[in-house]
Amino acid sequence: MNKIAERLYNGIIKENPTLVMMLGMCPTLAVTTSCMNGLGMGLTTTVVLALSNTIISLLRKIIPDKVRVPAFIVIVASFVTLVQFMLEAYLPSLNDALGIYIPLIVVNCIILGRAEAYAYKNPVIPSLFDGIGMGLGFTIALGLLGALREIIGSGEFFGIELFSEPVRVIGLAPGAFFVVAALVAIQNKIKLRQGKKPEEKGCLSCGESGHNCGSCALGCKKEDE
Repeated sequence: MNKIAERLYNGIIKENPTLVMMLGMCPTLAVTTSCMNGLGMGLTTTVVLALSNTIISLLRKIIPDKVRVPAFIVIVASFVTLVQFMLEAYLPSLNDALGIYIPLIVVNCIILGRAEAYAYKNPVIPSLFDGIGMGLGFTIALGLLGALREIIGSGEFFGIELFSEPVRVIGLAPGAFFVVAALVAIQNKIKLRQGKKPEEKGCLSCGESGHNCGSCALGCKKEDE
């Protein structure tokens, strides 16, 4: 139970993929024009994360090390396809709003990073909750970002008009950067007040700082190499 709580806390708070690790920025900035879109993208990613982590952990002793990356991509792509079919069938408006960013979940660095860093090295149950924790952290961040952009940028919240003179730039692409920066700054301020040093982003594969990983943990190299 402690291990499960640790994985959930790690994904939601300690290593939140958006506000701490700064991963998955492409869909984060693109789809969070409303709270509904942010929550939809986050929950979709959570389902794929949980299922792919579980299967990769189950097959970790079978998948050869040299072909693990193609195997991860095949597993993730299979679940993304299933989720997309479900959205098309039952939530077509959300599917249309998220558009190309649903298929792009296949190469989301959060999912591939957790597959490499955790699921491929750990048992099934912790891997499942690692995926759920990371997914919930991603969902909370996207939902909060979408809510702020929707309220400030359009003066509405879930279709209810709040005020008539919104700050339109917040609803545009530059506004996403402003809101993300504000949320990260607030989070770091809270940590400093609690006497905690803001998390230093490290390599998703080995956890060490000072690595130049690009956008994911696969094929990272140390900066001094």
